[in-house]
Amino acid sequence: MGRVRAGTAALVAAVLFGAMLLSHRAGAQPQQPAPGAQQGTQAVLVGYLGQEEEPRTPLTFLRPELRDEGVQGARLGIADNNTTGRFLNQRFELVEAVLPRGAGDAVAAPLEALAARGVRLLVADLPADRLARVMAQPAAAGMLVLNARATDDGLRNEGCLANLLHTVPSRRMLADGLAQYLVWKRWDRWMLVAGKYPEDQAFAEAVRRAAKKFGARIVEEKSWTFEEGNRRSDSGHVTVQSLVPTATQGPEHHVLVVADERDIFGEYLAYRTWHPRPVAGTQGLVPTGWDRVHEQWGATQLHSRFEKLAGRWMTMRDHAAWLAVRAVGEAATRTRSTDPAALAAFIRGPDFALAAFKGQALSFRPWDGQLRQPILLAGPRMLVSVSPQDGFLHPVSTLDTLGDDKADSKCSLTK
Repeated sequence: MGRVRAGTAALVAAVLFGAMLLSHRAGAQPQQPAPGAQQGTQAVLVGYLGQEEEPRTPLTFLRPELRDEGVQGARLGIADNNTTGRFLNQRFELVEAVLPRGAGDAVAAPLEALAARGVRLLVADLPADRLARVMAQPAAAGMLVLNARATDDGLRNEGCLANLLHTVPSRRMLADGLAQYLVWKRWDRWMLVAGKYPEDQAFAEAVRRAAKKFGARIVEEKSWTFEEGNRRSDSGHVTVQSLVPTATQGPEHHVLVVADERDIFGEYLAYRTWHPRPVAGTQGLVPTGWDRVHEQWGATQLHSRFEKLAGRWMTMRDHAAWLAVRAVGEAATRTRSTDPAALAAFIRGPDFALAAFKGQALSFRPWDGQLRQPILLAGPRMLVSVSPQDGFLHPVSTLDTLGDDKADSKCSLTK
């Protein structure tokens, strides 16, 4: 009983001491408590920076184009943080900003507005080019930015930054997760079909790297260069049905691996290929950070809470944004602090561990800022497997068999 009282007293003292530090920061403005909050509640501001998306016609109305992808995950993260935070007199607030469509390089004003509000912890739900422009702004220098969207490996290598972390898996992590499963199944002869867009080529390069890394062989590569056209028309379906067998002829292979990140042609490959082969990659058997078919390790409970909030299924972008906000919440709980600098230091430190409904605690790699995490291999209606697969070993963490290990990384932050 004495130990319980002592622990309680220590916790109260830590909270009061944190409040004193926060209130005496130079130039700090006092935070107003939320309605119904206890007096003395400390506020933690988390910024969210997204962009207005270009309208697109969905490939299938079963998976419509989303207008709130990413931000809903951040909002759920704030709600989860406040569930714990109210016991520690901590209140989390999401400050949202959106870059307008067609804004070009005009990223400074929204970022400066967030900084003026006191945001020092920022969730960036932006593609790689806009994220790079954001990180080049003076206002970003004083922030810890958590990338929840851009899978580009360059951001984890030559383009890495000390104040940039990544909660979304990289393309190399996704390709490695798929490659491990295919090699484990001894399906090690692949045909690769890649689209014409830069992101398709980037994923194709990650697949080539994964094949070399795990001992698979790409027996032939094909480029999908056919006009997109009206895929829903009768003539469109006839054209696809005649094109796919011709486009997929080639040497004997076990799997057709597709690189089509814009979801333009990949869904048409299954059941139409020249050889009766499974399709994997960006369509078919898909490596991903999150999917609705995932039900293990309490994931169903997270799905239920998200669907209640957003009225739809959680995507990988939503989950990555949720992870980013939850990382801040975990740091605040563990440090008993609301100071952005203290939270950022803990998130990047060796004692950080985050529960994410993926079977094990996650942490950030010190050499490139990437969040270690398992990769789900999702079919259309069921979870097929989770990588890393059995037998793929590592001296530190089997999660480091996915993506760039320290020896392979071109990021110089810890070298």
